Amino acid sequence: MLIDFTAILAGFALLIWSADLFVTGASATARNLGVSPLIIGLTIVGFGTSAPEMLVASIAAYGGNPGLAIGNAIGSNITNIALVLGATAVIVPLTVHSSILKREYPLLIAATLLAVVLMATDNALSTIDGILMMLLLFVLMTWVVYQALEQRKCVAGNECDVDPLSSEFDQEIPDDMPMGKAIWLLLSGIVLLLISSKMLVWGAINVATAFGVSDLIIGLTIVAIGTSLPELAASIMSARKGEHDIALGNVIGSNMFNTLGVLGLAAIINPSELADGVLTRDLPLMVTLTVIMFIMAFGRRSSAGEITRVEGSILLAIFITYEVVLYFSATA
Repeated sequence: MLIDFTAILAGFALLIWSADLFVTGASATARNLGVSPLIIGLTIVGFGTSAPEMLVASIAAYGGNPGLAIGNAIGSNITNIALVLGATAVIVPLTVHSSILKREYPLLIAATLLAVVLMATDNALSTIDGILMMLLLFVLMTWVVYQALEQRKCVAGNECDVDPLSSEFDQEIPDDMPMGKAIWLLLSGIVLLLISSKMLVWGAINVATAFGVSDLIIGLTIVAIGTSLPELAASIMSARKGEHDIALGNVIGSNMFNTLGVLGLAAIINPSELADGVLTRDLPLMVTLTVIMFIMAFGRRSSAGEITRVEGSILLAIFITYEVVLYFSATA
């Protein structure tokens, strides 16, 4: 058992480090190739912060543990909003100005509702469901890139103001890293992500077996919280620097990839029926939190949205309550 817990802790530590290496290397490589910071931030960074979930879910599904994969995706979405966004807002109240995020948010709601409909239709994740999710992810990413290109075009022609999100990404993404170092960080991050994901899944499955807890519960709790740590660190760091739009953008982008990419990959690799509680407990909370996040960030009449400390505390209270419910579900 000690070895299993060591594997989990080491896996988490390596996941956080390797995700940071991957994002830094991929971002620097893309910037050296002339890709705009906004496109890098909305695509590569969004994918990179969800890379732990994608690899963990893929390895779990391939190893015959689809419950862990599904729990990781749904649990990470819940954790990103309730814990990551909640904790960030408590530390630094968030003021959101980006019009790009306001246009991107309905896409997240649409992706969330599609995933719910596909799973609720037959209480399962099928291969067709996975293919549809991956196709929609491709379409949405194409739209995001188009929006970024339009922003770049109108700024170059002095036809519009620079979106705050673009300015924040421009400051954060390295522009002076040699290509050799960037590629080395990128490749190192990928290798370490694979190793750490394998360690984490192996340890989590062994712990679940030893305690008689379902793969779903382990995925919703330990694994989901662990794989969301990169988002937590990135969002708090961005908020403390005054980059509030990036802090919220990290959560929106990560949840988009989790909903379509992580669930889609898990469905394609290992189609399976949903475990008890997914449709009645976990998915409804995920949808509710997604709507709550929109109301908090964009529901006010003023041009700038705001997530206050009080609202952050409410999100944290929801997260703690959910974890308590899962604990009693596991011990019942």
